[in-house]
Amino acid sequence: MNAPRTVTLPTHDHGDVTLPEPTWCAGHPNPRPQYRTDLTHYGPEHRLTFNGEPLFALMLAQSPLSERAGREVSAYVEESGYTGSLDPTGLYGLAAALDAAADQMRAFADQLSPLLGGGR
Repeated sequence: MNAPRTVTLPTHDHGDVTLPEPTWCAGHPNPRPQYRTDLTHYGPEHRLTFNGEPLFALMLAQSPLSERAGREVSAYVEESGYTGSLDPTGLYGLAAALDAAADQMRAFADQLSPLLGGGR
């Protein structure tokens, strides 16, 4: 049996903190000290785009030591703030990209459900 994977991260308030690292975590490259309650695991980032421009970033996230937010695995969604002037064709293209992004988010939610059932 393999030992659980762990990661040690620097913090401002508790020094180095070692915690279990989920198998889906993309790692913690170049960790900068944070506060212990802010330590977060992130999965690989999925970019949802329109004409090559980012609309959303979507990834798994978990803050196992959080004191205010939930500690369970969740989907972290970041909106890009895309702006642009579009003609009718471009606007239809953006609408199609948003439809596709919604489909990708639904598929991501389907993948998240088993993780919330106790899997890591």
